[in-house]
Amino acid sequence: MGLKIDIFPCLSDNYGFLVRDEASGKVACIDTPEASKIIARAEALGWHVDYILNTHWHPDHGGGNAAVKAHFNCDIYGPAEVAEHWPLDHVLKPGDVFQHGETRLDVIDLSGHTHGIIGYLDAAGHNVFVADCIFPLGCGRMFEGTPQQFWSSLSRLSALPDDTVIWSAHEYTLANLKFAESLGESEALQARGEHIHHLRETGQYTVPSTVAEEKATNPFLVYPLREKGFEAQAARFAEVRAAKDVFK
Repeated sequence: MGLKIDIFPCLSDNYGFLVRDEASGKVACIDTPEASKIIARAEALGWHVDYILNTHWHPDHGGGNAAVKAHFNCDIYGPAEVAEHWPLDHVLKPGDVFQHGETRLDVIDLSGHTHGIIGYLDAAGHNVFVADCIFPLGCGRMFEGTPQQFWSSLSRLSALPDDTVIWSAHEYTLANLKFAESLGESEALQARGEHIHHLRETGQYTVPSTVAEEKATNPFLVYPLREKGFEAQAARFAEVRAAKDVFK
């Protein structure tokens, strides 16, 4: 039966996710950017949050843990780094499997944005929850990791089936599009840019995207993947990331 995924805006540019396993009715909350929005959305849907699945420690991802847990009496799972800042009941690490009702979620290493950031892969349903590792046409800032670490994570995502749906945690796409266009146009990027403008002008989200879309147009994949060998790809990724850091 698979997952029913509900996406909704939180804070200024975050997205919240409530993920229901249709077979069991179990509901997971992916991160807690804004507790009041999460609680209100779950109640509007008539869903009870059974657990929180954190991806990393940043406040706009774990800051609502205590309030959501208090409201639903749910357990919190996530990487060890979360416990240094927010409530955490159970530690997950890459290679672990979280059984979400009847849906298997593989815990994958997405480090680079932070040292311990993880994602959740629903391989059977072709969904992956990536937080701030990759965005439509972009990727997260490299706050704690190394280029090699971050490129390993992006490579892991780009190796997934092309129709895998990428659930990113922020609406940064218009700014990412401007940067991508500054590096050079392509037919694929032009077409995607037109679609993105239409979505935003009509009040629609640009999340989710797919692995195929990102491999075709995301500069953090397009340019590194033109290089041969891991080290050359990681170096090219670092160059693109540094350029984005100062882009205005």
